[in-house]
Amino acid sequence: MEHEQQHEQYQELVKQISPKTPHAKRLILAFVVGGLICALGEGIAQVCIAFGVSQQHKRIIVPCALIFLAAVLTAFGVFDKIGKHAGAGTSVPITGFANAIIAPAMEHYHEGLVLGVGANMFRLAGPVLAFGTAVCSLYGIIYFFFLR
Repeated sequence: MEHEQQHEQYQELVKQISPKTPHAKRLILAFVVGGLICALGEGIAQVCIAFGVSQQHKRIIVPCALIFLAAVLTAFGVFDKIGKHAGAGTSVPITGFANAIIAPAMEHYHEGLVLGVGANMFRLAGPVLAFGTAVCSLYGIIYFFFLR
C-alpha cells in the first residue's frame, strides 16, 4: 500500500516537472513540412514535363532528385535540424529513407569507407529492406501459386 502511494506521488511529481509537449504545433509542422516535400516533388515533375521528359523517365527522376536532396541536406546536417522540428513530416516521405541511410554513414565516416561508411550505412534501413524483400517474395510466391 505504501509503495503504491509513493509510486503515485512520484508520477505526480514527474507530471509537474516534465515539460509539456506541444502536440498541435508538432502535428501542424509535420503536415506542412511533409506537404512541402511532396510539393517539391510535384514541382520537379512539372519541370520534367516542361522539358519534354517522358512519363517513364519522370517517374525515375522525381524520387531520385528527392533522395539526392535529402542525402545532401543530411550530409550538411540540415535535414536533421528540419526533422527535429517537423518530425514525421520528414521521415514519412522517401526523404526519410534517404536520411536513414546517409546519417549512420556520415556518423561513422571517420572509421573509413569500408568499415565506417559501408558497414554502417544500412544499420537502420537494412532490417527494413530485408523485411520488405522477404514479405514481397512471400507475397509473390503466394500470388504465383494460388491467386493468379
